[in-house]
Amino acid sequence: MSGNYSVRCEPGLVIPLWRPDTNLHLIDIIFRGLVYFILMLYLFIGVSIISDRFMAAIEVITSKEKELVVRRHGREPQIVVVRVWNETVANLTLMALGSSAPEILLSIIEIWAKNFQAGELGPGTIVGSAAYNLFVIISLCVFVIPNGETRKIKHLRVFFVTATWSIFAYVWLYVILAVSSPGVLEIWEGILTFSFFPATVLTAYVADRRLLIYKYLHKGYRMNKRGVIVQAEAADSEMGVELEIKPQQDGLHGMVDRLADVDSPEAREFEQTRRDYINTLKELRKKYPTLPLEQLEVMAHEEVLGKGPKSRAFYRVQATRKMVGAGNLSRKISERAQSDLSEVKAELQKAEAESIDIEHVNAMRVFFEPGHYTVMENVGTFEVGVSRAGGDLNRPCTVDYYTEDGSAEAGSDYVSAKGTLTFEPGETMKTIQLSVIDDELFEEDEHFYVRLSNVSQPAMLVSPSLATVMILDDDHSGIFGFPERDVELVESVGQHPLRVVRYSGARGRVIIPYRTEEGTAKPGKQYVHTEGTLTFEDNQTEKVINLEIIEEDSYEKDALFYVELGEPLLQGAEAGMAAAAEMKQPEERTEEEKMALLGRPRLGEVFRAQIRIKESKEFKNTVDKLVQRANASIILGTSSWKEQFTEALTVSGGDDGDTEGQPSSPSAMDYLMHSLTIFWKVLFAFVPPTGE
Repeated sequence: MSGNYSVRCEPGLVIPLWRPDTNLHLIDIIFRGLVYFILMLYLFIGVSIISDRFMAAIEVITSKEKELVVRRHGREPQIVVVRVWNETVANLTLMALGSSAPEILLSIIEIWAKNFQAGELGPGTIVGSAAYNLFVIISLCVFVIPNGETRKIKHLRVFFVTATWSIFAYVWLYVILAVSSPGVLEIWEGILTFSFFPATVLTAYVADRRLLIYKYLHKGYRMNKRGVIVQAEAADSEMGVELEIKPQQDGLHGMVDRLADVDSPEAREFEQTRRDYINTLKELRKKYPTLPLEQLEVMAHEEVLGKGPKSRAFYRVQATRKMVGAGNLSRKISERAQSDLSEVKAELQKAEAESIDIEHVNAMRVFFEPGHYTVMENVGTFEVGVSRAGGDLNRPCTVDYYTEDGSAEAGSDYVSAKGTLTFEPGETMKTIQLSVIDDELFEEDEHFYVRLSNVSQPAMLVSPSLATVMILDDDHSGIFGFPERDVELVESVGQHPLRVVRYSGARGRVIIPYRTEEGTAKPGKQYVHTEGTLTFEDNQTEKVINLEIIEEDSYEKDALFYVELGEPLLQGAEAGMAAAAEMKQPEERTEEEKMALLGRPRLGEVFRAQIRIKESKEFKNTVDKLVQRANASIILGTSSWKEQFTEALTVSGGDDGDTEGQPSSPSAMDYLMHSLTIFWKVLFAFVPPTGE
């Protein structure tokens, strides 16, 4: 390339040409280049913010749901939630349009400004973005999978279809630009290229719904992790629970009508959610042994709801808002999840009771209230509530009930019950007396069911008509550990009682040794070394180790030492039985000896506590705010103009709050980015809210 080579700059559609543009000194060229770069960066931020609004609107549209009343033969009706948009169609149309909006708009602007002559930027951004998604992002998704773990493609047929079209796109692009009409895109080529888009969506939809060659095969619905029924192929059974639903002829756009029949002995999606809840509750009970059962139940519901995947729109808007000082996107979602906990816990009970009645608007409804009970094995006798609502409550009503085995068996774990409840005129609440058998052997946590049936006319059974009773075992000798792995202390605390807890059983007398171990903190300088044993008596669940912290004249302090528990030792007759059983071969042990071995005390996950000594509580809070980062998020949509302008004029911190749950203060970078982008924020706040 010769030294006289030069490029003549043309005026932009938004940024004009800076004249004079000839005979410029090097310093002028550098200065103008810097100014143009800053202007383009500023415009890029504006495009990102309006794309944020666009993506939020698309997310609201594609996540729209509707209630579906499922009428089951011989069973009570149930209300489930159905996603209106097909997942595959939404991802290939609106989601793709929204996430690629900046590239598409840039290409349109450039082609218009250049009188329909291909520019150097627009096509490059589209092809480059697609290539980046195909090669870099896919490779990263494969690379970040932890060792020993696997990931499965959710809809394999849809993946094959879209992957084929993606590869074909590059081949077709080469053909029309280098073979059929080199350097020129003819009209017929453009029309044909555009027609490939609906063809892609159609073939992917056919693969997803198993149409055409699959039309005679079984089709159904599946429930995602959040409890939403999503239209899908019946083969995806391991991804969720299928419902065999027969659509009515007058449904909207082929969607299932508000009334549908399910050829199933019970609502399998409700049972799957119930099983997920039970498993989650067991895990939380082991992790947080000191929390009350009511709080564990709320946490279990929140965790079940929080396992659902987030869309591409969520992560894209999350990144944009953090960049411009508008905060993270998790706070409102967390708040909305909290507000929905009661509805999830009732498992459609509230919706069934307050929504339209299928046969009669004011029909009398009979149901369990609540539908789930958690009791200890030594509870003895407890009550299960049955309520009725709606209709003429001055009329008497009868309903039968009986217990069913789950993992708990009648006669050995609980007392079987069967009978009839009679609601007198004006009476809305009755109770069933149930008894749990408290044996002396360790068992896993178990559950059984109580079912309502044969309700007198004109009343009807509504969900939940099946109550779950979970029995928590109290015959294990216990699992021992610290409630927290990391403990932070102020050096001026003097003495600190370190709690040792016993959970999953409290049977028998157990001795557990403990000792301190040095880390960066040294015994005799930052703390006093201690060791000894703790004795847990029968049914005792908590003891303390007294730690003594030595105060120093130190401005900055961050010293560590450790407290470790030894293997627990069971005392008394139970210890002798377990020791004798351990000497035998596994096949020689009796069932009682096997349970004695299983019920021996053991250490939990947190048997070694890390004690961090800090110089002051204020410093601890400051460090927490600086080093702890998480997603405090808001929902993508907005409901009013006021909300939009408030968000546009408010600086939000991008970090998490402190350990007490308080929101973090905005950083200097948050204030700087807010000042630079407030023009765009206020301008685009005039865009109609997504909730309007």
